[in-house]
Amino acid sequence: MRTTASMTTASAATATSGIFEQELLRAQDDLLRFALKLTSDHDDAQDLLQETSLKALDNREKYTPATNFKGWLYTIMRNLFINNYRKVMRDNTFVDRTENLYHINLSEDCGFESTEKAYDIKEIHRAVHALPKEYRIPFAMHISGFKYREIAEKLNLPIGTVKSRIFFTRQKLQRELKDFR
Repeated sequence: MRTTASMTTASAATATSGIFEQELLRAQDDLLRFALKLTSDHDDAQDLLQETSLKALDNREKYTPATNFKGWLYTIMRNLFINNYRKVMRDNTFVDRTENLYHINLSEDCGFESTEKAYDIKEIHRAVHALPKEYRIPFAMHISGFKYREIAEKLNLPIGTVKSRIFFTRQKLQRELKDFR
């Protein structure tokens, strides 16, 4: 037979659980908008919303009542998005273990067989590596496929600074390499 104290505790836990689920349901629209902002894709946003909701439900005991519930959910969603992004980047990373790294990103029909073109590639590499680090790194990341926003986040720089450094780097390389076009 249950005691009155244990029955009160069980009733409180059930009520808290119901409130938690109601708050989670009320936050779904806001979370979906945030997910769309992060992913820029409706299907990915739906997946992220579902993953966030499941994670919140699995970790409901970690939530402290009377604190910012939506903030807690946004943090879960942001962390899931970042972890998923890192996983995708890690899975798509290719490590070339060949000795000659000049050929790593060249297509087969680039006509690289001539020694004159090999000299051009060496000149381009020389010019890029001669750049100051604060210009070389954002430029290298950009030509590797990173978006301005991603570069700004990774280097902890304003997006305008990243854009201007890449722009000035392009101009400088065009001036230095005008004979190699």
